[in-house]
Amino acid sequence: MNDMTSINQTTYVIEPAAIPTLAVAGTKALFPVHRIYCVGRNFADHAIEMGHDPNKEPPFFFQKNPDTIVPAGTDFPYPGESNDVHHEVELVVALKEGGDNIPLDKALDCVYGYAVGLDMTRRDLQAEAKKAGRPWETGKAFEASAPCGPLHPVSEIGHPTEGAIWAKVNGTVRQTGDLNQMIWKVPEMISYLSRLFTLKSGDLIFAGTPAGVGAIVRGDEMVAHVDGVDEVTFKVV
Repeated sequence: MNDMTSINQTTYVIEPAAIPTLAVAGTKALFPVHRIYCVGRNFADHAIEMGHDPNKEPPFFFQKNPDTIVPAGTDFPYPGESNDVHHEVELVVALKEGGDNIPLDKALDCVYGYAVGLDMTRRDLQAEAKKAGRPWETGKAFEASAPCGPLHPVSEIGHPTEGAIWAKVNGTVRQTGDLNQMIWKVPEMISYLSRLFTLKSGDLIFAGTPAGVGAIVRGDEMVAHVDGVDEVTFKVV
């Protein structure tokens, strides 16, 4: 080992965690995940079913940790400390670049591609947090709470703005909607979010879910679909 090699090496006091990644469909390439942002109540019918008026509020966001990703081909482990875990099918937006105060007309330039994901929610713990006026992390950011399919680059599928989005459990349709029903569209979400955070390459945005969210149990099979993007399956174990 020469002196230059020794100088360039970094010593960590513990082994660093692996970088969370998503596969890029049709390739062996991996997309490194930096942060996960989720927009709440972005479909009017879901806002209503959760007891809210969708016309009263600007978009709001919460986060999941990057290592909560569950890639396609992997089972979803039913979490502890909950008896009411719900599925929420969502379009996932992956950013190749970011910044602050991104203009609306430049927002789509930041997008690398899209995927289909599930925002899994410990609804009972979320309800307790809401009632107490506390943060949602216990209900939203638990381990394996972000099952997600592979990414499909914009160069191949463009920017989906309409088309069916649905979720099935054991072959029965639970959720159904259309991307054109999103209250806040993808460019608006990116632009607004960039006023609150410095967006970076590797960020994911879970873009909201239509009505019909519901509980799952061990042994269930969840299928999540977005027209023009993908369809992915996860078994609950």
